[in-house]
Amino acid sequence: MNNHEIDYQLYGDDMQFVEIELDPQETVIAEAGSLMMMDEEIRMETIFGDGSSKQNGLMDKLLGAGKRVLTGESLFMTTFTNEGIGKKHVSFASPYPGKIIPVDLSKMDGKLICQKDAFLAAAKGVSVGIEFQRKIGTGFFGGEGFIMQKLQGDGMTFIHAGGTIHKKELAAGDALRVDTGCLVAMTGSVDYDIQFVGGIKTALFGGEGLFFATLRGPGTVWIQSLPFSRLASRVFAAAPQKGGSKDEGSIAKGLFDLLGGDRK
Repeated sequence: MNNHEIDYQLYGDDMQFVEIELDPQETVIAEAGSLMMMDEEIRMETIFGDGSSKQNGLMDKLLGAGKRVLTGESLFMTTFTNEGIGKKHVSFASPYPGKIIPVDLSKMDGKLICQKDAFLAAAKGVSVGIEFQRKIGTGFFGGEGFIMQKLQGDGMTFIHAGGTIHKKELAAGDALRVDTGCLVAMTGSVDYDIQFVGGIKTALFGGEGLFFATLRGPGTVWIQSLPFSRLASRVFAAAPQKGGSKDEGSIAKGLFDLLGGDRK
């Protein structure tokens, strides 16, 4: 293998974290801000790009970092290297309720395409790049735009998504229609396209959006039951809005009344 071989264990159910075991001089890369805890003799270093062997020169590193900006991610990633004698552990947590999905890229023909905020961590050597959608309709209406994340290599990688995750195998010719926001990841062999739901009444009043994704096999796809965008929109809709009545206040409003601030 060109990637570092790492062992791991998942903890939790709906608020998961992954504990990665590193042998001496083994390294794992992770999204900035995903660290939960680590042993004392693990060295943490911030780098441009993903630290893969494909980025040896300065221009390669700058190009890799620039690609990450296009996906809405940070310019930097963080590496964690075991500089001790024995096995050490480092843990990473998902940023919102959901599941962490371990994927062995060597069993996925070395390539995985996922939504742009799905990547959590991976063995050093895994390349984290971008995948442009070739079709105009897919780019404009696919829920993730023209750009998705592309993970390449032959090591372990960990992605996360919201709610319950369903893994589905598609045979050659099989098709699956999915809400555009519910698609988490797919292997490179899956054909991805966007279709109009059909019917003006269904499109305007169906509550399911104007478009859905059509996935055609062969390949493997991962579907999430609760996209973070859907959760965020429900929370925002339920939150008290600025300019509302006094009865729609918060804890701060209750304290204000208790201290006599509501008296005229």
